[in-house]
Amino acid sequence: MRVMVVEDDENLRVAVAAELRGVELGGTALDVDTAADIAAAHRAFSSNDYACVVFDRMLPDGDAIDYVQAQRGRGWTVPVLFLTARDAVGDRVAGFAHGGDDYLVKPFAIEELTARVLKLCRRTGAGRPAVLRHADLEVDCIRHEVRRAGVLLSLSGKEFAVLEYLATHAGQVVSRTDLIEHCWDDEPMANVVEAVVKRLRRKLHAPELIHTVHGHGYRLGSA
Repeated sequence: MRVMVVEDDENLRVAVAAELRGVELGGTALDVDTAADIAAAHRAFSSNDYACVVFDRMLPDGDAIDYVQAQRGRGWTVPVLFLTARDAVGDRVAGFAHGGDDYLVKPFAIEELTARVLKLCRRTGAGRPAVLRHADLEVDCIRHEVRRAGVLLSLSGKEFAVLEYLATHAGQVVSRTDLIEHCWDDEPMANVVEAVVKRLRRKLHAPELIHTVHGHGYRLGSA
């Protein structure tokens, strides 16, 4: 799997990349690319597929959360971990609201960063088919793209993670606890899982593919 580290502090960029290259996922070492600004990262995204991107927030050419939010609107669902010296609750909330999947405040322990990156990488589905298909739904686990009847859908990172997990277990009942364990780093606030599923149903349009199994969870499949 390939990871991108976008950080303008050269010493930190080199240290993070070196640490990540020393770990394995599924028996294979991570491939790690680096960039010092948003423009260089954007060029790399056009030619490579990434399992996770580590973004420093404040870069020479802008705030990374603005870039990620714009990319999410275009259907980009690669898991993103934001790094920042901003530790206020409002800053962390803004990171998630703009499309981030995780948020780590500087200074941080490199071991914690590695653990968080590996958790995000696992969401890409190592060892699974590159594309999960059910009826007219296609979930591309490598490019992090979703199509319904051939039409590209715009999903947030969390929406993609939930749909990918449901598609991986198509036809099976997936509990709320299963979704939280595999798609969230911490226990989400009340009704957050339900809200994500509701948005997914709306974006997937009819006929409905995500069904509620009352008292048990959700199932992806035909009626």
